[in-house]
Amino acid sequence: GRSSDDGWVTLFNGKDLDDWTVKIAGYEVNENPGNIFRVKNGMLAVSYDNFDKFDGQYGHIFYKEKFSHYILRLDYRFIGEQLTGGAGWAFRNSGVMIHSQSPESMRVDQDFPVSIEVQILGGNGVDPRPTGNLCTPGTNVVIDGKLVTDHCINSSSKTYHGDQWVRLEVEVHGNEVIHHIINGEVVMEYNQPQLDETDRDAKELLKTTDKMLSEGYICLQAESHPCEFKNIQIKLLEE
Repeated sequence: GRSSDDGWVTLFNGKDLDDWTVKIAGYEVNENPGNIFRVKNGMLAVSYDNFDKFDGQYGHIFYKEKFSHYILRLDYRFIGEQLTGGAGWAFRNSGVMIHSQSPESMRVDQDFPVSIEVQILGGNGVDPRPTGNLCTPGTNVVIDGKLVTDHCINSSSKTYHGDQWVRLEVEVHGNEVIHHIINGEVVMEYNQPQLDETDRDAKELLKTTDKMLSEGYICLQAESHPCEFKNIQIKLLEE
């Protein structure tokens, strides 16, 4: 990526997906059916406009390098209509996965990489619906000194309705504290991200990896609702 004087490095160049690897459930690594992930007006966009209905084409696009101690920042927004057949929970739903397994290590039909998911949600115009939540595909975390095994935990964020841009930052300290920050406000904090020994895919990773997660890939998610990402940047932390 391109580095700036203040330490921020741009991960997405706005022109192509050369530094990124696509993995769609049911497809081999680097297959991008219907161009679900694409560059659009300098943004990294998720679009299902080449499909008539959603049929489990959950997708993730991975940056080429692993990271451990860093701040990631980006702007996201949801746009348009969800693809017919997408799950109710997937309405205006995407995610930024951190400490993720590699796309190459996923099963062909695996829906989500084993990772820590910073879940991003858009409101429906009426009901409260926080964003910057935590989901844990194949993983667990520690909150307030207790191991939490719930799959998703809501943040303390406000609700962001409509197609507005929202600024997300994730401050990651290896296997120690991780913060989710929405529009400058810390909305979620947890520690000790780790593999879940009861999970099928995590069990496979445990054969060659530590249980405690201190690094991994970053990826962006496609779950049936169109969305856009821009200003995707990382700042490495000295630790």
